[in-house]
Amino acid sequence: MRKALLFAPLLLAAAAPPSEAPSPAAMKATVTALVGFGTRHSLSDPNDPRRGIGAARAWAKARFEAIGAACAGCLTVETISRNFTGPRAPNGVDIVDVLGIQKGSDPNRVVIVGGHIDSIVGDVMDTKADAPGANDDASGVSVVLEAARILSRHKFKATIVYAVFSGEEQGLWGGKLLADTAKERGWQVSAMLNNDIVGNSVGQGGVVADRTVRVFSEGIRNAEDLKADLARRANGGEDDGPSRALAKAIDGVAAGIPGGLDAFIVRRPDRFGRGGDHLPFLELGYPAVRFTVAAERWDGQHQYVRTENGIAYGDTIDKMDFTYLSKVAAINIATIRRLASAPAAPDGVTVAGALSRDTTVRWQPVPGAVRYRVHWRRADTQNWSMARDVSGSTELLLKNVPIDDNFVGVSAVAADGSESLVTFAGPAPRR
Repeated sequence: MRKALLFAPLLLAAAAPPSEAPSPAAMKATVTALVGFGTRHSLSDPNDPRRGIGAARAWAKARFEAIGAACAGCLTVETISRNFTGPRAPNGVDIVDVLGIQKGSDPNRVVIVGGHIDSIVGDVMDTKADAPGANDDASGVSVVLEAARILSRHKFKATIVYAVFSGEEQGLWGGKLLADTAKERGWQVSAMLNNDIVGNSVGQGGVVADRTVRVFSEGIRNAEDLKADLARRANGGEDDGPSRALAKAIDGVAAGIPGGLDAFIVRRPDRFGRGGDHLPFLELGYPAVRFTVAAERWDGQHQYVRTENGIAYGDTIDKMDFTYLSKVAAINIATIRRLASAPAAPDGVTVAGALSRDTTVRWQPVPGAVRYRVHWRRADTQNWSMARDVSGSTELLLKNVPIDDNFVGVSAVAADGSESLVTFAGPAPRR
C-alpha cells in the first residue's frame, strides 16, 4: 500500500500524442457536409440520395466504413432501427441509428460516444424547409467521427461504440433505441458521452464563452427505486452516483489537457426543462452525461433561416467556432481513451466503522485490475482529495479516518495507470 496523488495517474492517461489532436479542419468538413443535405429532419425523405435524413445517414455510414478501412477493418459498421410513433410523428417513422463498433479485448464492456444527426426548424413538423442543424447537432456528429478517426488507430480493453442518432428532435428516440439495444445485447456500459450543441463559443447577446464546456450529470439516479434513493440519501451519496462519478472523471481529464477547456460540472441531468439522447441511458441505469457549450445561442436553435431586424436567425455554420469544437472533442477522446483502457469500476464497495475512529473498506475483485485506488474526502466537500493504492487485496483499513466525517470510494487501475470510475462506498447488506 502507498499514498498516491489523486489525479497524477489520470493526467498521464489523458495525455495524447500531438499528432492525434482533433483537427478543426476535419470537423468543419464534417459539419459542412451535413449542412449540405439541406434538411435532416427525421421525417424527411429517407430515400432521396442528395437531400434529407436518408442521404445524411448514408453519408455517416460511409464515413465509418472509410475509417474502418483505414484501420484494417477495426470498425464494424451497422445500423439499428425501430418504428416510433408520437406527437411529432403521428403516422410513425423508422428511426435509424448508425454505429461504428470498435471491439475491445473485453467486448461486452462498452464505452459509448454519440451525437444526433437530425435537425429541425421553428415548426417541428416542417420536413421540407432548409434545416442546416450546424451546431444542433452536426457538431456532435463531428465529435463522434473525429473520435473514431483517432481512437481507431489503437486497441483497447473495452469496446467503443461510436453512435450517430436519429429522432432526437422527435422524442429522444435514437438514444432510446441504442439504450434498449445495449440492454438487449447485455452490454456492460461503463460510460455514455452525449455531445449535443458543442460547437459555438459566442452565445446569445454576444457573450464570449470560449474557455468552458458544460457537462450535465444526474445525482440521484433515475433508475433507482424509492428504497434505493432513500439508502443513497442516508449514506450521503447523492453527489456520487455513477453519472456524477463520470462527470467528475471528465473534469479531471479536462484539467490535464494543455490549452484545453475547463469542464463546468452542472449538477442536473440536462439544461433546465430540456433533454437529450443520454436520458434514455440514465433511465436504464447506465452512467451518462451531456456535453453542451458554455453559452447557447438561441437565435441559432430550431429557427427558420432568415434575417429580421438585423438579426440573423438559423443554425448556420458561420456561428460556429471549430477550434473550440476541437477542444470539446479532445476531452471526449481523452475520456474514452482512459475508460476504454481501464478495468470496470468495482462492484460491492462497502464501508464499516460505526463508533470508531477507523474505517474499513471492502470491494469485489475486478478482472484486469493490477491495483485499486481507495479515495476519500471530508463529508463537507464534493471532490476526492485523498487516495491510497492497494495491491494484492480487496480490503483496506483507513486509520484515523472516521466514517461519520468522511466519504469513501474505490476505483480499479490498469497496468498503464488508466483508472476506472470511482464507485461510492455504502454499508454492507444486512444478512
